Amino acid sequence: MSDSRKAQLNDWVNGQLSQLLGLGSVDVELTTVSGDASFRRYYRAQLLEQSFIAVDAPPDNENSELFVEIADYLREAGVKSPKVFAKNYPDGFLLIEDFGDRLYLPRLLTLQDGGLDAISEYQVESLYKDAICALIKIQSSVDKKRLAPYSRKKLRAEMQLFEGWFCENYLGLDLSATERDLISNTFAFLEEAALGQAQVAVHRDYHSRNLLILDDAKFPEGSGPGIIDFQDAMAGAYSYDLVSLLRDCYIRWSPDLVESLALHYLGLASAAGLVEGVSASQFLRDFDLMGLQRNFKVMGIFSRLCIRDNKPQYLADILLVIQYFLEVAERYEEMAPFLDWFEAKVLIVAKAKLNLEF
Repeated sequence: MSDSRKAQLNDWVNGQLSQLLGLGSVDVELTTVSGDASFRRYYRAQLLEQSFIAVDAPPDNENSELFVEIADYLREAGVKSPKVFAKNYPDGFLLIEDFGDRLYLPRLLTLQDGGLDAISEYQVESLYKDAICALIKIQSSVDKKRLAPYSRKKLRAEMQLFEGWFCENYLGLDLSATERDLISNTFAFLEEAALGQAQVAVHRDYHSRNLLILDDAKFPEGSGPGIIDFQDAMAGAYSYDLVSLLRDCYIRWSPDLVESLALHYLGLASAAGLVEGVSASQFLRDFDLMGLQRNFKVMGIFSRLCIRDNKPQYLADILLVIQYFLEVAERYEEMAPFLDWFEAKVLIVAKAKLNLEF
């Protein structure tokens, strides 16, 4: 963020806080909270023991109107998305509720690093069950007709990031026409799998870096995570957010725990009428194949973040994504031709380029 743009945001926030709190002149200095994989930047403004988040979302790159709209949908559904106190769409500035800094990921890593005894495993499961409960509320109460469809075109465009940004731009592979046909046929298989599932409201980035543990004293109205980074929500496959949550790009859990939590979701989703007549085996297939689509997308996005956006730190997380992909793809005979090619041509280059060990 340029100094001039930050100064502009700072001036706007001070004016908004003056009106919001009924004060005279206000002079609060913004402090950096974080950036993310997009062009948005977040700052904290603290005044009179109150705290707010100032958002810089350049209008040429980010849609603040959609952010505000979907935040409203989520709160109407009974989950915790930040309130929007002030908005400036032409400049791309927002002033929103501060959920604090207690992201799921650091807490989960701490529990994992300590070794999962009965107490820590219960705490991990409780966090995930809270997140799954919130997900059920979103899927049950947000009208999917108010969201853009997660169409075949969109699914394909996301997976093509693997072909363009990971294979060609990052790994430097020269793909033949035959190889491109194989990739295209694999994408088509995963598109059919996604479009054949029950369609619901989908957050599209529902994982440990976008869920916060809230302070009970400040948010006493029941349990559940604070939910952020939801502005790209669409109407898509019911398993998408669940696999994003449980096969997280940033933390790995045992297959047994993942399956147990996934089946916990299935029980809740069935009771809520979100899925009908879906057996456990069909559900786990839906879950797996949706995860493969997301793996393709993420390998491409992380490569693009490195090359285009100068954010090489995301490359460190590609290893886990590739591990998920290999472990799941080998279960499905439809993926066998692609997997043979991937291991023979892509993986050998990726191992060298990324210094990976399996």
